[in-house]
Amino acid sequence: MQDNPRPEKVAVVAEVKGKLEASDAAILTEYRGLTVKDLATLRRSLRDAGGEYKIYKNTLVRFAVREAGLEELEELLLGPTAIAFVSGDAVTVAKALRDFARTNPNLVVKGGLLGGSILSAQDTTALADIPPRDVLLARLAGGLAAPLQKMAGLLQALPRNFAYGLKALIDTMPADAPAAEAPPAEAPAAEAAPAAEAAPAAEEAPAAPEPEAEAPTPSDEAAPESAETEGEG
Repeated sequence: MQDNPRPEKVAVVAEVKGKLEASDAAILTEYRGLTVKDLATLRRSLRDAGGEYKIYKNTLVRFAVREAGLEELEELLLGPTAIAFVSGDAVTVAKALRDFARTNPNLVVKGGLLGGSILSAQDTTALADIPPRDVLLARLAGGLAAPLQKMAGLLQALPRNFAYGLKALIDTMPADAPAAEAPPAEAPAAEAAPAAEAAPAAEEAPAAPEPEAEAPTPSDEAAPESAETEGEG
């Protein structure tokens, strides 16, 4: 019957699993042959770079990577293993490990984890050759500065050029262009003229019935007849 793991071992497994899941990256190294002083120097340099250097037993780390679903890291757990947990820029930590290994060949970088990707030893070495994030951002900003300044100048000049273009368009218009548009404004006066001419016609209209004034002639003719009739009586 297998004994239950001791609580301290369970705590270590939980600690490793939590750090693997919370860290931006983790780089596994073999530290065989390094002295206590060497390890203290390495820890200090990694701390300055944003890393935390921890030593665990491989058996406990294996449990942790299995629980975290990172079984691919098990093949790196050979020999005395220490893990550099990265909080921040993995490139800076990788550079610190590389620089330390140049003067301390007993430190061997075996690979690691970056995000959800497993890194080989070659991948970790290539990671150390990448310029730090601050340098990349500075280069990017420098490369974009000129185009951005040019764009800002264009955007600033756009309203001014539009005003110049509008003025130039107005200046090229014919001088009599406004006069050509004047007749529509005088149209009401032109329309008023027929009305003025129609007014006399309206005043002369009562004269039309004058021919009808001769209509009473038959009555005038009838009057003598009646007069004669009366005379005959």
